[in-house]
Amino acid sequence: MTLADIPAELGLFPLREVLLLPRGKLPLNVFEPRYIALLEDALAGQRLIGMIQPRGDAMEDEDGRELASPLYDIGAIGRITSMTERADGTYALTLTGLARFRLLRETGLHRGYRRARIDVSSFAYDLTDSADLFFDRDRMLAALRHYCRSRGFGTRWNVIDQMDDETLLITLPMICPFPAAEKQALLESASLNDRARALQALLELAGHKPDDEASHGPA
Repeated sequence: MTLADIPAELGLFPLREVLLLPRGKLPLNVFEPRYIALLEDALAGQRLIGMIQPRGDAMEDEDGRELASPLYDIGAIGRITSMTERADGTYALTLTGLARFRLLRETGLHRGYRRARIDVSSFAYDLTDSADLFFDRDRMLAALRHYCRSRGFGTRWNVIDQMDDETLLITLPMICPFPAAEKQALLESASLNDRARALQALLELAGHKPDDEASHGPA
């Protein structure tokens, strides 16, 4: 897919603390009627969906109706690359990340889901081959191990060890349970090398326990 193939308007799937990166694979369960409608419309077209994070918690009006949360400015376009329809009418699908986009303005609701005008010109390089990577893989994996141990996460280290550098820098930001703002910072990193630096900092910060200093401080 080229820059010219990206539509100027796209249906949005806002999900907090869910990150899709270019060339990443994101599994989704679709069960709300509005997002089933989004899926149906995407399948009838170019199979594209705009993944983006809400900026805050969902709000309600005086009558208890949900208000649309404001969205971050940057999201990612995903293409539906696999899909299974369940007996209950819900869907399991996989999105493959194509490129990031800048949200220009929302254009209202269509069949219950949000649509927006988007611009991908600032992220055209997402569609091309990656540049050379320069980061300390051993240091990153050491930080990841400490992070997982400190939180009691089970990890398939044999799978992670076999990932090439680019896959590692796509997969870890998507699967690590960072808060929304930190996920967004990883998404908005200008390059893979910038993302590597941001990810390294987040892993080292999140893997540090307050009692670490106390246990290793002066006697």
